[in-house]
Amino acid sequence: MRRALRSVALALACGVMLQRGLAESEFIFPPGPQSQRDHHASTVVELKNGDVLSAWFAGSKEGAPDVAIWSARLSHGVWSAPMVVAQKQGVACWNPVLFHTHDGRLWLYYKFGTHPSTWVGARRWSDDEGRTWSAEQLLPEGILGPIRAKPLLLPGSVVLSGSSVERAGEWRAWIERSTDDGRSFNKIGPITVPDALDVPDDGARAAAERDRTADDGATKHYPPAASTIGIIQPVLVALGPHHIRLYARSHTRAARIAVADSEDDGQSWTQAHYLDLPNPNSGIDALRLADGRVVLLFNNSYDTRTPLVLAVSRDGEHFHIFATVEDGPGQYSYPALVQAQNGDLLMTYTYRRETIKYVRLPLAQVPEPK
Repeated sequence: MRRALRSVALALACGVMLQRGLAESEFIFPPGPQSQRDHHASTVVELKNGDVLSAWFAGSKEGAPDVAIWSARLSHGVWSAPMVVAQKQGVACWNPVLFHTHDGRLWLYYKFGTHPSTWVGARRWSDDEGRTWSAEQLLPEGILGPIRAKPLLLPGSVVLSGSSVERAGEWRAWIERSTDDGRSFNKIGPITVPDALDVPDDGARAAAERDRTADDGATKHYPPAASTIGIIQPVLVALGPHHIRLYARSHTRAARIAVADSEDDGQSWTQAHYLDLPNPNSGIDALRLADGRVVLLFNNSYDTRTPLVLAVSRDGEHFHIFATVEDGPGQYSYPALVQAQNGDLLMTYTYRRETIKYVRLPLAQVPEPK
């Protein structure tokens, strides 16, 4: 518990530094009449000309039949008005993911269904950087595509996507591996965390026992699970030649970020183990910088989706929290993180479910890990 509190204090102390160092920090669209919708699960990509494209799902309520995939473009310092880029009549859309494949084509992957247990994977592609999109293509049965975070591109047209399945009482992470830029897929897994490792520390125990009767309702709590449910939404990072690590959201007693490793470019995987970082059953994102450092964007809490912090590591295992992105009441969650051509970090995330916020952080603001 003491270590977790120290991490939170360090992140809060660094928050002012981050805010002062931002090149850009803004809402993609302002809270207002449009924010009465439920906006969540954003994705972000830098386009070839330096523009930025983001997408997310929005509708009257998560899972409602009117939920569609929306998108907006940042060009010459101005965000375009959001527009619908994918929807299904009478059924909700979920978790868009934008990325370029090796051939330069821009892809939009997403899911549709009444619940994550019934999702069907779908995608569209664009050859004009998102100004127009192809007709919808359904993915093969059992393939969902990158489930929430960007895939990892490896040499030889290899695309590794972190995927997962959520069924009642059982969450499992998978890898979808393509060697032809997404024309065909091989599903690998499941990747699980052993029940024997699901041991709560002081912070997780305190979160599980916390009295929530005095909560003001501004910040929703996501307490640790009473038993091991599993891990989902893997984020993939290349740590070295053939060495791939996944970072996963967990819904477990330990309530910490889980990791697993592959030493053969994602063809086989270890079981997962936990990092010394909390996870309040919430999405995360990570990337490896050109100089080898790993940056992680996550909620530094065992049971709330605030604060949202940045951490950096040299070995991908031990992280130093260096800045707070958001730390107010409410939730700041499901972050997306990519590196721009000039080295800057580009981030989007859910802002209180009212809008999507965009942050551009100069690479110089990422310190060497302590």
